[in-house]
Amino acid sequence: MQTLLEVILPVFLVIGFGYVAVWRGLFPASGIDGVLRFAQNFAVPCLLFQAISKIDIAASFDPRLLISFYTGAAACFALGIIGARVFFKRDWEDCIAIGFCCLFSNSVLLGLPIAERAYGPDALTGNFAIIAFHSPFCYGLGITVMEIVRGRGQSAGKLFRSVTRAMFRNALVLGILAGFTVNLSGLTLPGVVDDALSLIARAALPAALFALGGVLIQYKPEGDMKAIAMVCALSLLVHPGIVWGMGTALALDKDQFRAAVLTGAMAPGFNAYIFANMYGRARRVAASAVLIATGSSILSVWFWLAVLA
Repeated sequence: MQTLLEVILPVFLVIGFGYVAVWRGLFPASGIDGVLRFAQNFAVPCLLFQAISKIDIAASFDPRLLISFYTGAAACFALGIIGARVFFKRDWEDCIAIGFCCLFSNSVLLGLPIAERAYGPDALTGNFAIIAFHSPFCYGLGITVMEIVRGRGQSAGKLFRSVTRAMFRNALVLGILAGFTVNLSGLTLPGVVDDALSLIARAALPAALFALGGVLIQYKPEGDMKAIAMVCALSLLVHPGIVWGMGTALALDKDQFRAAVLTGAMAPGFNAYIFANMYGRARRVAASAVLIATGSSILSVWFWLAVLA
């Protein structure tokens, strides 16, 4: 109960504050769009840029950590596609959009604040290592598979251009790449620039959580409940379960193990809806899964924090 009160509820109270503010007309939906753009396109990229530009790459990017997390993510992507095809008879494009919901954990807007409150800011190294590859890996995998299915016979060159164009329009990916560039080059940012980035980065998580709550009110949990339940089960239980098994087999240290399992236990991020909307496929499933899984994760995250203690 103490974990629920001290770690999880403050995060979801901020989300709930955004939800209620829009629901009751205290904050306009158009304003939420602006807050979300600020968080997603500016504040969170600045946060990721700062973290990755200063991280000790040799000490932080343990292949065992990445293998543990992304094996679970890729497995749930495949299971989501297969489940949507076999059990719900969806066409292949819908199946891939549904699989993407199972693939893309909300590693930033939920994962970072919950991990920070649970284990402190000094324990986030593993989270940032996972996040550094999260958008490139998930979008790369999802877009590649979708373009292969949609293109059916498309040339390799055209497919590569489609994937690359989609990847490099993502502000999170650009922030991550810029952070790696500064880190690997050994450049040092002027103190005044670093301080300005810190001011923006400090606004990232509260603004993103508030905006997430405001966005969720637009998602109506209607239809396709069996498919939505499958997405929730794969995201909240199967993904962290696979990561737990892989992390144990690969002997991850305590901090890395916690980071991998807890990040794997996050609900699908709103990028799952963005992906579905981008291709016009399974949008009801994606929108409703984000809403229902985010609410359900109050209890599932409590469970994973308890077993990780």
